Amino acid sequence: MLLARMLAGQGPLRVLDGMAGCGIRALRYGLEAGASEVWANDADPNRLPLLESNLQPLVGARVRTTALTAQALLAGCLQRQERFELVDLDAFGCPTSLVPLALEAVSFGGVLYLASTDGRSSTGHDRSAAIRHWGAAARAHPASWELALRLQLGAVARAAWAMGRGIEPLFSYSEGRTFRTAVRVVRLCASREEEQLGLVALCHRCGDQQVQSLLRLRQWQPCCRGTGEAAGEPSPLAISGPLWIGPLQEPGLLDQMAALAMEPEVGRVALKLLAALAADPGAPARCWPTADLARRLKQGPPRLDLLVEALRSQGAQAWPSGVMAGQLRSDAPWPQILQTARDLAARATATAR
Repeated sequence: MLLARMLAGQGPLRVLDGMAGCGIRALRYGLEAGASEVWANDADPNRLPLLESNLQPLVGARVRTTALTAQALLAGCLQRQERFELVDLDAFGCPTSLVPLALEAVSFGGVLYLASTDGRSSTGHDRSAAIRHWGAAARAHPASWELALRLQLGAVARAAWAMGRGIEPLFSYSEGRTFRTAVRVVRLCASREEEQLGLVALCHRCGDQQVQSLLRLRQWQPCCRGTGEAAGEPSPLAISGPLWIGPLQEPGLLDQMAALAMEPEVGRVALKLLAALAADPGAPARCWPTADLARRLKQGPPRLDLLVEALRSQGAQAWPSGVMAGQLRSDAPWPQILQTARDLAARATATAR
């Protein structure tokens, strides 16, 4: 809702809520964000009377209610050349099939707010479904929520580029069940924006991760060496993608949202989420749980804030992940991360004694 309020501050805000349910969020777009037009749609015709009743308080906005499938709704908008500053698709399951039509319904500079509950395929637990739903490989990964968000952004980016448009991710987050991304749609693709589509490789044996852009794809660097019969051979990598490997957040926008969020009616959960997202740009696309570091080092995990500080003092980029708690994001070489974590853990043990 904070995003909608910001959009309303830039001019008239027309909102298309394609999967409105009983209409509570559509009502909030009108009452809290000050939308000038709200179109609330739900595919269940039996829900239409409730939807209409719930939106009656919106006396200052143009209100439309319909009971169409999302495909029919978006196709009709395309046919009539209707566009909106905010298109909200809160999908149950995978929304990929709706993305091209949804992008057609977003005005230039407007926002597509997309949600998915398709967690099994996008987090690497159903490989065949990932191919069908996302057109990508998804393998088990310690930053599984982030993997799902990057697959979703990758699908949006490919659809936008095919239409000659560009995208700017504004924020991406999840609580583990629903994966939400807000993307600004722009008239033209930015210079070298295509570099943000790539692959993420994970070595389950040693924990190292590599990221490559499809535009500059080359041979993967050798990882740890095997044992036994496979001694001397590089360990196989679990590769996911194509997916979005660029930033997940727009810091300037998050700062503006945080300023709005200081108002009393905004809950502490929203404030905490905004703070976590604002502290993490979402790039590079390499994340590790501190629990995984502890397991590999066979000792207690280092404090995340101290690990971030130590890596930064060594010249590396490092942040606490805003997507999943207790995870480190860094571009530092994996051996450096392990050694730094080992030193911090040893120091903590010595201090405790």
